[in-house]
Amino acid sequence: MKIVMLTGSPHKNGTTAALAEQFQRGAAEAGHEVYRFDAAFRSVHPCVACDTCRRTGTCAFSGDDMTELEPHLFAADAVVFVSPVYYFTVTAQLKAVIDRFYANGAKLRDGKKTLLLTAMSNPDPDAAAGTNTTFRRIAKLLNWEVAGILNAVGCSTPADLSEELLKQAHDLGSSLR
Repeated sequence: MKIVMLTGSPHKNGTTAALAEQFQRGAAEAGHEVYRFDAAFRSVHPCVACDTCRRTGTCAFSGDDMTELEPHLFAADAVVFVSPVYYFTVTAQLKAVIDRFYANGAKLRDGKKTLLLTAMSNPDPDAAAGTNTTFRRIAKLLNWEVAGILNAVGCSTPADLSEELLKQAHDLGSSLR
């Protein structure tokens, strides 16, 4: 299986990075190929709804790092979103990548699985409700199958992640079929 992992954290060794590493390890152990795109460390211009993509077939900002990501997205069997929850949603860096899906909606539609892994310092599971709803709506729009959601609540640092949460991230990667 070809998996694209889109991460949004600006912290290379942060909480969601630890979840992403466990997921990736599980996926690799199951024989899957994982392409990881760390949005916070890439140049992705936000969509400005100019509709150039609709008129010409090419995004007006096609010279940025989305050009590298897109072939992997098109070929992927699964897309995994990994982000801390900031003000009840994914980071701006990851959201910029998601918004750029607009230019390729038809190419991305149908046949993929998708997962969401989040971490947040807030101990209330409801703090992830907006993120989870947005994720499910994106999956529905693109006709992707939701294969799992993991919300690590009350986890400000990697040290806050329990062995059980790390195992769950690993198992999500290894269980994809």
